[in-house]
Amino acid sequence: VQLQASGGGLVQAGGSLRLSCAASGRTFTNYRMCWFRQAPGKEREFVAYVTWNLGSTVYADSVKGRFTISRDNAKKTVYLQMNSLKPDDTAVYYCAAGTSGSYDRLTGYHYWGQGTQVTVSS
Repeated sequence: VQLQASGGGLVQAGGSLRLSCAASGRTFTNYRMCWFRQAPGKEREFVAYVTWNLGSTVYADSVKGRFTISRDNAKKTVYLQMNSLKPDDTAVYYCAAGTSGSYDRLTGYHYWGQGTQVTVSS
């Protein structure tokens, strides 16, 4: 599976962005999808994940109530709606696809997108 993330940019604190991740290749519905992020000098961290059928979503505590992950299997696309953005949300955001392992660990995902930069100014 090839993943292409887009939608990042510069936004003021309190603003919103919607990230998209378009998939191509293998059957999209075989995979759970997630978003991770990596801030400068920090490790890549889990943000949110969604099961193949939207039956379950899980969020990191730091984004709960502000971010929403969703997917459109017909379009082979996963989204991350980010509201009430804070400067601490500044990072490169990565989408990933996986089938097994822990949903909040890097090792739970086999395929990664190239990342999209989100910068939140105060």
